[in-house]
Amino acid sequence: MPESPGTKPSVLFVCVHNAGRSQMAAAWLTRLAGDRVEVRSAGSNPGEHVNPAAVAAMAEVGIDISAEVPKILTVDAVKESDVCITMGCGDTCPVFPGKRYLDWKLDDPAGQGVEAVRPIRDEIRTLVEDLIAEIAPAEPEATA
Repeated sequence: MPESPGTKPSVLFVCVHNAGRSQMAAAWLTRLAGDRVEVRSAGSNPGEHVNPAAVAAMAEVGIDISAEVPKILTVDAVKESDVCITMGCGDTCPVFPGKRYLDWKLDDPAGQGVEAVRPIRDEIRTLVEDLIAEIAPAEPEATA
């Protein structure tokens, strides 16, 4: 998966505002894969802050994203990533040969309360778990 053997895969999550879906996905991947994957997130038109309902929904599962800040999508972020996962940003994500692109169809949590964000959070977790199994499965534990 990574361009250089022996390096860990890198994943970039992109949504319009980098304030909900991509932030939750990055947090799930960081939590579930640990240091086996390099994680980035960005937005094609970043918001001013992370969606409070997304922050609350993630806090319910013990993940604090309250200090995260939406970031602008850059060409370099895409170039440096092995997998680019878009979430409703349309054609604004630059495309480079040799990169893997996935588009996750997820409801937009913008303007929604935490009740509406919980199912999105849970769907993102499932998608992230599937991604980890594919690009960075856990090493089998050695038996003595």
